[in-house]
Amino acid sequence: MQERNALDDQLNSIGRIERELDDQVTMIELGESEKDTGVVAEAEVALKRLKAEAARRELEALLSGEADANDAYLEVHAGAGGTESQDWAEMLMRMYVRWSEQHGYKVEWLEETEGEGAGLKSATIRVKGHNAFGWLKTEDGVHRLVRISPFDSNARRHTSFASVHVYPVVDDRIKIDIKESDVRTDTMRAGGAGGQHVNKTDSAVRLTHIPTNIVVLCQNDRSQHRNRAQAWDMLRARLFERELKIREEKAAAENAAKTDIGWGHQIRSYVLQPYQMVKDLRTGVTSSTPSDVLDGDLDPFMAAVLAQRAFGGGPQEVEDVE
Repeated sequence: MQERNALDDQLNSIGRIERELDDQVTMIELGESEKDTGVVAEAEVALKRLKAEAARRELEALLSGEADANDAYLEVHAGAGGTESQDWAEMLMRMYVRWSEQHGYKVEWLEETEGEGAGLKSATIRVKGHNAFGWLKTEDGVHRLVRISPFDSNARRHTSFASVHVYPVVDDRIKIDIKESDVRTDTMRAGGAGGQHVNKTDSAVRLTHIPTNIVVLCQNDRSQHRNRAQAWDMLRARLFERELKIREEKAAAENAAKTDIGWGHQIRSYVLQPYQMVKDLRTGVTSSTPSDVLDGDLDPFMAAVLAQRAFGGGPQEVEDVE
């Protein structure tokens, strides 16, 4: 049913774009014949919106990976730097929550560890919706922030780092076998902000996969059994994503185009002072309005990365879909 709904959506969008294109061209012809510049201008604006939607749909057609259509787990971890980095981690998580909400995705909070003074040490959410992983996988890496610190009484400029890790939710089509003897289970008292995101009972579950040293934590439910089940789902997803990355790196190495994504390799810089700019270091795409980007305007960056992976080349070959 999910595949059918996805195909229906794609076919219906193609038909709607064709019809709207024909309607707007007709409106321009009528406006020109009647010398009505207002009608022509409105139709041209509509055509620009239609072009952007067509470009986005074209990129969505590239999301044909084994897990691209699945939901996604997204983790944010603060880097070294104490309160500064923890505040930056919270800003990043807010950015992804806003992006998800703007695209009609549902967000479920799974884990949240508060910073000592402000912000977050770490947090994990599940983004639910078609192609959630396909889009969000472009955000995997280290993000750097440069700004005048609100926590520095001398108003000095600080550089902060936070890492983002994205992996797909494994559904019934994907089988991942894990030996229970390879997994260490720890339970602990849940912590965090409380309320709708997390509870404060002895129900948090942490799983450690000993062979790979992968650790997952779930504490969003009051039931330890449900947290344990969710943690196992997250662990299976992490191991599946690890296997996907191994395959991708192997293929990239064979093509002499391997890109290392990990801690210490920045994918994007956000500069708030002394000037304002966000720059993606993989594609060269920039924005002069960091406030919009931090409010969830990530589509140009995601689209550029997807296009680069599909077609190769630099940012000059990526069509502007803003």
